[in-house]
Amino acid sequence: MIVAITGGTGFIGKHLIARHVARGDQVRYLTRSKAEEDFRGASAHIGNLSSSIDELRQFVRGADVLYHCAAELRNEAEMHNTNVLGTANLLAAATGETGRWVQLSSTGIYGSGLHGDIHEEAEINPVNAYEKSKAVSDSLVCAAAEKQGLPCVVLRPSNVYGTDMPNQSLFQLIRMIDRGMFFFIGKQGAVANYIPVENVVDALVLCGTAGLPGNGRVYIVSDHRAFEDFVGIIAAALGKRTPHKSLPESLVRAAVALAGLIPKFPLKSSRVDALTNRTIYRIDRIVSELGYRNKISMEEGIGELTRYWKNGST
Repeated sequence: MIVAITGGTGFIGKHLIARHVARGDQVRYLTRSKAEEDFRGASAHIGNLSSSIDELRQFVRGADVLYHCAAELRNEAEMHNTNVLGTANLLAAATGETGRWVQLSSTGIYGSGLHGDIHEEAEINPVNAYEKSKAVSDSLVCAAAEKQGLPCVVLRPSNVYGTDMPNQSLFQLIRMIDRGMFFFIGKQGAVANYIPVENVVDALVLCGTAGLPGNGRVYIVSDHRAFEDFVGIIAAALGKRTPHKSLPESLVRAAVALAGLIPKFPLKSSRVDALTNRTIYRIDRIVSELGYRNKISMEEGIGELTRYWKNGST
């Protein structure tokens, strides 16, 4: 099996390359320079999403599966160029040249402040620049599936974690619990939606290799626990008592608003949103259609991550 991967030097992409190499597949990945990352058993293709269509066509040609994992997450000025125009450029190169396109997306495009169960067909309501650019990227891919017959599938994970994750917010939460500084916000009932990178890779490989019931299918992949239970998992792995302190949500939001002018104030409005989230991302579709299951449970994954932090590896 021939596999092509964009974003192969990123957090999820590195794990995806390793998985396919371990399977014995022929893997090629797009990278800006040979020195950027070297994966044993995989072939580097020098370029990026703004390369010429001919260059990108050479990268994707003959691939049974093309995983589009590349995305700009931090630099807002580059998000449209990379996530939207880059996707359009890659689509122009890939149509008719590759087997199946697997689009790595995010549940973030459904928006924030939601309540209850969210399924794949929920309204798209992105808030920040990254989510908006990913929503457009997804729409371009789905349009290519509908109009040009490009075989494709879209995977939307929730919050992805692992010991090598670039986002430090989960480690910061662990640190607060360890130091006895954590407090719950508002009423009970908040939900933690997280998924280990290993499970995301499982889902990506299924999307790339399993039989699909139709073209342009969208799948959510996630796991969830009540936030009280989630914090309890971390506390247990730290050998600490589960915290029970709580502050009214209105009070915390007022304090955050007043402190908004302080650049390094540790609690931002977006973080309060995360700590009071009441959304559950449902995975019924990928379970029933592709036979997916979360091989690593929340207890196992978050427990292992916490012990990694506790051992001083961060």
